[in-house]
Amino acid sequence: MNLSLSDHRILFYFSCLSLLFISSCRQEKAGITISVDTEKVENAITPWLYGSCIEDVNHEIYGGLYDQKIFGESFEEPVSSPAFDDFSVYEGLWRVTGSKEISVEAYPGAKLVYDPVEVNTGSVEMELKFDAKNGDNAGFITRVTEPGKGADNFYGYEISLTANDRKVVIGKHKNNFEHVRDIGVDCDPTAWNRLKVAMENGKIEVFLNGKSVFTCEDNDVALKKGNIGLRTWNSNVRFRNVFIKTGTIDETLVFKTKPALPVSSQWDAIQTGDAKAVFAHDTKDAFNGQCSQMLELVSGTGTVGVSNSGLNRWGIAVKKGQQFRGRIYLKSQNPGGAVIVALQSADGKKEYARQEIKNVTRQWEKYTFSLMSDTDDANARFAVYTNHPGKLWIDQVTLMNEEKEQFKGLPCRKDIGEMMVAQRLTFLRYGGSMVNVPGYRFKKMIGDPDKRPPYTGTWYQYSTNGFGIEDFLRFCEAAGFTPAFAINIEESPEDMADMIEYLNGLVTSAWGKKRAENGHPAPYNVKYIGIGNEEVLPGGDRAEGYDHYIERFNLLHDAMKGKDPSLSLINAAWWRPESPNMERVFKALDGKAGYWDYHPWTDQLTTGKEVEQELKRMQELFLKWNPDAKMKCAIFEENGNTHNMQRVLGHVTLQNAVRRMGDFVLTSCAANALQPYKQNDNGWDQGQVFFTPSQVWGMPPFYAQQMASEYHLPFMVHSSMVSDTLDITATINEDRNKLVLHVANIHSETIAANLDIRNFGKVKTAKAVCLAGRLDDVNTPEEPERIVPKEMQLDDKGNMVYEFEPYSYTILVFNK
Repeated sequence: MNLSLSDHRILFYFSCLSLLFISSCRQEKAGITISVDTEKVENAITPWLYGSCIEDVNHEIYGGLYDQKIFGESFEEPVSSPAFDDFSVYEGLWRVTGSKEISVEAYPGAKLVYDPVEVNTGSVEMELKFDAKNGDNAGFITRVTEPGKGADNFYGYEISLTANDRKVVIGKHKNNFEHVRDIGVDCDPTAWNRLKVAMENGKIEVFLNGKSVFTCEDNDVALKKGNIGLRTWNSNVRFRNVFIKTGTIDETLVFKTKPALPVSSQWDAIQTGDAKAVFAHDTKDAFNGQCSQMLELVSGTGTVGVSNSGLNRWGIAVKKGQQFRGRIYLKSQNPGGAVIVALQSADGKKEYARQEIKNVTRQWEKYTFSLMSDTDDANARFAVYTNHPGKLWIDQVTLMNEEKEQFKGLPCRKDIGEMMVAQRLTFLRYGGSMVNVPGYRFKKMIGDPDKRPPYTGTWYQYSTNGFGIEDFLRFCEAAGFTPAFAINIEESPEDMADMIEYLNGLVTSAWGKKRAENGHPAPYNVKYIGIGNEEVLPGGDRAEGYDHYIERFNLLHDAMKGKDPSLSLINAAWWRPESPNMERVFKALDGKAGYWDYHPWTDQLTTGKEVEQELKRMQELFLKWNPDAKMKCAIFEENGNTHNMQRVLGHVTLQNAVRRMGDFVLTSCAANALQPYKQNDNGWDQGQVFFTPSQVWGMPPFYAQQMASEYHLPFMVHSSMVSDTLDITATINEDRNKLVLHVANIHSETIAANLDIRNFGKVKTAKAVCLAGRLDDVNTPEEPERIVPKEMQLDDKGNMVYEFEPYSYTILVFNK
């Protein structure tokens, strides 16, 4: 049955009336009782509980919050891999070095999948050789289904050899990574090694150089059969003699390709008419970074150019009358002809706006332009082209909305910024693994965005700095969020002292003056800064890793606090409670770090209970190590793989746990703040706000956060229940005339409970706000408000029986 939006609203209205009648008019007693005593105030509740974490992972910034419409703005991306016969490329630079040999440059999870054959029973083998011993790993992926761009974006098994510590790594991928086993082996990774995988239904056996090293039985129905492929994880590696044997094929695979035009891979070539053109991805004299794009009209009467269709070619949304402004850097071997910039249809056959740029010189110059679309198109492209003979170079292209159509005049998407404000966030953290690469440095993020150098990023190899820490702080300032950000631990103390002076210093200071010159005279008054992110996580529980972190933290602490003693620095050492290294880190940093950053996994219905146990354990250990401990906890990332109702329940039960912890926890930031629809690169399919080029909507966790923040009260009062069937916290305001209950039902059935509210007085008004659905329920572009809170007034103002819906988050509000 297909229902219209109005039909849904009618059904929703009657369901609310039905629930209202049941919950407020029942006279019989329920099986359980929720007792609340408003005279027993137990602790204060942090106002920064309603946090979110944003980093440029899965294109939250470039393609998302940052209003830059061009993806690949600095042409740093290399030329695309050639088109393969029988193989599909999912990221990475693959090169055929012989008919039966191929190489790939280091990349986080690049895949080459053989399309013609699915394997359930059979074997695959090949030889592989690393360029150096300091890479990570590479090898086979098998039984591959649903492959896509992104490190873990596929279903299948991984069987790889490590370059740095001589191990065979076995893992499973279901849009994530599940580690199965590491097996130590004796080999030289820089020599040719033969890796073989034999499969027979659920049995998998792995061989290295003819020796069986691992056997397992795994009957996961989701990985029953699929294609085979090659994969690298941050290693330069060569593969040869890839052999596959099944019931239908018994041969060594041959790599056949068709050459790609030498155009930076986020751009597409334009040739019209009878134009004969030459393209080159030039690495000799770029305006910014290492690369620019050269094109030349050799002969003919057509045009030659390049086009960009936004993030991974998902289109640039334009509307009739919409004004865009842009910048482009050009130089010409043969000055005099016009260069055209335009908005076009995806195929280039229709032009919606165009502007001529004249008098391009022989030296790099910035040219500004303005384009107003004359039509609506959610899948447009930006084009730059010429019909003038001679070589033309292009670099550093920016296309944005005009200021009045941006978020409060900042280079941020207005609709996304407003949606984040509507979520009622009180705290926003900018950081994550993005900060851990060598190129992530504060001083490279300030000043003219066109001159900020590109760098090799964590989540996107060809990262640029149009949006950085200062841009994040400006956004938080405009949105009203309390900001926190992370820095790379290898930043120099001198640079970090300068950073604090730049951000918080007086305009009369050297770096405060630079801030004013860059357009922000007033200090940002930053307080919370994380020293690193998940430090010592990749290397395991190593004392030397924690020692290095302690050393770096102390150096940066002294430099930064020397400039601003009011800073609150966050310790980002990875929390391993069983490790003796935790006590050493705590004792070295207690009194210097205000908080220890803890990153729980929050997909499960049991999340709240598990996190509360861990928080209590952390607090107990801190007090054991120092009865006068000053360090507390900050949850800067609630991580997971989901954005559905199950994630809602994980999140709200965690929030209840934090309320019960009082002032021990500063904030809890749900990750990720944003997610572009169908552009997820890895298993973290956990955005709260989803978006396309033309649409923005909230997922169920968005509404849970919005509800919790809207009904925040500063004090928790005593609440109890005979059983732990429901997860409950009760809160009250300073005037003691408003009571709010936060109740999570993580069960599949309705639960009726008696409400026994003591010492509150006569209730004048009461209402319920409920977010409920099936565990896998999400909102979609077609139904963006499918799962939203339902609000209803309650006639019964005093004690009552209330029925809590299955899989629900309910807020009960009582006013005197």
